Parts: sequence; C-alpha cells; structure tokens
Amino acid sequence: MQKLGLNQTLQQKLSPQQIQFIKLLQVPTAELESRIEEELEINPALEEGSEEPVDEKSESEEEYQETSGSEDEIDIKDYLRDDDYAGYKMQADGGGGDDDEDDREMPIPMATSLHEQLMTQLGYLGLDERQQAIGKQLIGSIEADGYIRRELEAIVNDLAFSQGIETTVEEVESILKKIQTFDPPGIAARDLRECLLLQLDRMDNGRDVDVAVAKKIISECYDEFTKKHYQKIQKKLGTEDEDFVRDAVELIVKLNPKPGGGGSAGMVKNQYIIPDFILTNNNGKLELALNSRNAPELRISRSYTEMFKAYDKSDKKDKKLKEAVTFVKQKLDSAKWFIDAIKQRQQTLLKTMRAIVDFQYEFFLEGDETKLKPMILKDIASMIGMDISTVSRVASSKSVQTDFGIYPLKYFFSEGIATDSGEEVSSREVKQIIKEIIEKEDKSKPLSDDKLEKLLNEKGYNIARRTVAKYREQLNIPVARLRKEL
Repeated sequence: MQKLGLNQTLQQKLSPQQIQFIKLLQVPTAELESRIEEELEINPALEEGSEEPVDEKSESEEEYQETSGSEDEIDIKDYLRDDDYAGYKMQADGGGGDDDEDDREMPIPMATSLHEQLMTQLGYLGLDERQQAIGKQLIGSIEADGYIRRELEAIVNDLAFSQGIETTVEEVESILKKIQTFDPPGIAARDLRECLLLQLDRMDNGRDVDVAVAKKIISECYDEFTKKHYQKIQKKLGTEDEDFVRDAVELIVKLNPKPGGGGSAGMVKNQYIIPDFILTNNNGKLELALNSRNAPELRISRSYTEMFKAYDKSDKKDKKLKEAVTFVKQKLDSAKWFIDAIKQRQQTLLKTMRAIVDFQYEFFLEGDETKLKPMILKDIASMIGMDISTVSRVASSKSVQTDFGIYPLKYFFSEGIATDSGEEVSSREVKQIIKEIIEKEDKSKPLSDDKLEKLLNEKGYNIARRTVAKYREQLNIPVARLRKEL
C-alpha cells in the first residue's frame, strides 16, 4: 500500500563558490599558477596585469543607477567600481612582490621513474618482439620497492589472456634472469633472499672471501641470519672464528633490501619545490611572509566594464543586448569572486600559519625538535576561530621555509605524552629520546621495548610499552633481537 506524506528535514549544503574555495585552499603554491592560468583561459573578464585608477563615473551612469529598479535591469555600479580588484596581487602583509627572497628556487633531487630506467635497459638486450613483450610484462609486475611478488604462473596467464602470447614458466623465468642483471642491483627479485644473492653475485670476483662467506650464509643459513643466531651460523659453517662471520654479516647488512627505492642514483635531474611560507628570524623576532611568486596580478577586464557603459547609453529594451549584458555580468561575477577567493585564501593561510608559529614559537626560534609542543588541529582551529577541516586542508599540503630547513606543516602536529610533573610533551620529543637511547645502547645486548619503557618512565615520561613499540616502528627501528650485533 502506497502512502503520500510530508517529511521535514534540515540539510546543510555547500554552495558551488564554497566548494571552489575549499579546492583553492588545498592547492599548494607550486600548483597555484596553473590554477590561475586555467581560470584566465575560461573567463575573459579576468586579466593579468596592473591597471590605472578607474575614472569617475559619467553623469549618465549615475542617473541610470538612481532610476533603475526593474528586476530585468542590471545595476552597473557593482562592475564599474573595481578599485579593490585592480592590480590586486597576492603578497605577504606589507611585503612587496619584488623581493628576491620570494623568487628563490629551491632545488631538490627528482629521479626518473624506475619503470623508465628498466624499459631503457630492456631495449639494450636486443630481444625479439615476443621476448620484448614478456620483458615488458615482467617489468610492469615490478612493485615500487623493486620486487616481483606475482607468481610466474600468473604472469604466464596474463600474457595469454591480455596479449595472446602462449609461453611457459621456464621461458618467462629466462627473461626474468636477464632483467635481474639490470641496475639497480637486486631488482626484480622475488623475495629478500634472492635480492641479497643478486647483489652479492655482482660483487663476486672469485677472490673476495667476505663475499663468498656472505653468499654461503644467505644460501645455507638464511633463517639463522634473519634471527641473528650467529653461533648457529658459525656451527653450520664449521668455524669458531667470530671475525670470519662478523665481516660477512657486516657486508650483508650494507646491501639494499629495497632496490626499487634506490634505483635513481646517477639519473637525477632538478625539480623545484616552492615553500608556501617563508619564516625568518630577524634578531630574535620571527617574521612570516606568504610566498607570492606564483600569484600574478589580477584585475577585472576594462573592456567588459566598457560594455556596461555602452549598455547604459543604449536602448535597454533591446532583447539581444540584454542577453549579451547578462553574459557579461556572469563573467564579471565569476572574475570578482575568483579574485576575492584568492585574497581569502591568502588571509586564511597567513592566519593559520601565524597561529602555528605562535604555538610552536620556541621551536621556530632554534629549530630544536625537543621544543615542539603537543599540538592537534583543534588547538589551531580554536586559536583562529575556524573549522578543524579548514586547518586540516591548510596543513595537509603546505610547507614553510625556515632558517633551518623546509618543513611540511603536518610536521608540527603531534600527540601529547603526560609527564610526572603533570605537563604534556610532544610525542616527537619522546621519539627523539627513544632514538637517542637506542643509538647509545650496547649492540651486543640491545634494549627491549620493556626496558625502553622503564628508562622513559625513569625520565618522567608516563608511557606504555605498546606506545614505545608504536613509536619505535614509526622511527623504522627494528625490534631488539634484530638490532643485535656481534
């Protein structure tokens, strides 16, 4: 049975302008230029460059504004008085846009992709078309860390279904062996053991004893090696000489367990990172500027405002002219909104960053990581009177240049750990202390997480063992057993 009823609901929806502003707020400075270029292309009422002051409005314009009141007519005054937009440029408070500091390029290394490198090397093998296709399929199966974890049988099936190539596991493996000779050493291994052996094979010249022993350890004593049972390794190898095993183990631990991550050596080219904020310490006073090098001057098109002047002097009942003016009005609305949004973006970024600087003032003075205070998004949102989601969007994709390096804003947000005195310290400070304790430990008797917990408690940090384990893992430090050295 069908019923007809009324339901009253309250919904909150973002306007298209709000959605666009949110997207604009998330864009980092490095990508803002392309976003502005995109807007310039689609909106002819928006232009780059400075503009002369707007002339006083004519008597006919003023007369029209006083007498116009019909819904069909358009109020011209909102589009002729554009002093607030003419020559507007994103810049820091009181700062000029010509400062060389804002235009400095910050080079960082960027590598060609691992896939590109391997495909180039595949071309040097002189394979036939069929073998080339198999090689491409194998390279496409290599994961970011450099390993092939997909079973060769599955790759054989992939070739049959996707490319119509009938092959065997033996043929695919023969091509794989060729790819495993590529740089970086250890690439296309199917597990860590094979990866280490591939690297040792490259080093084996038949005369290096350490390499020969290392290969024997990985081949015959791999389980013992992973568990650091060195005495069992000595027994298996039939030697009582610790140095005999120690030198080989030291060689193994220097090998690269993730060849995909280090495959860009020697193939570096320049990329440029543009920090969103520039923070300088001027004799103990922190000065914050918003990097403006990617924000050109924006203005409302003068030719479009002239169209309104022509409309003012024309027959306002002309239907075609009204349609043209409506189109112009839409474009002017869009242009004025975009300039407002850019300005609002600047103010929101500066407001958020100033709050972060005030909160972490001691850190920004010296760059001492232990001076970082516990800080969450809610802290900054409360300081600036904005929503947590707004702060999150600013912090997620922005960076600041300081006197001691460039930091992503996410770096300054961390949890708090209580101390015996009742104060809270940043989890980053605790991680730094854990790192220092482990660096100074006796490697023949590395500290367990329980012992680390006790040491931290003795220092006044109220922290549980599971939290110690979590922070240790975040620092990429292995468990005590795997830190043990001979």
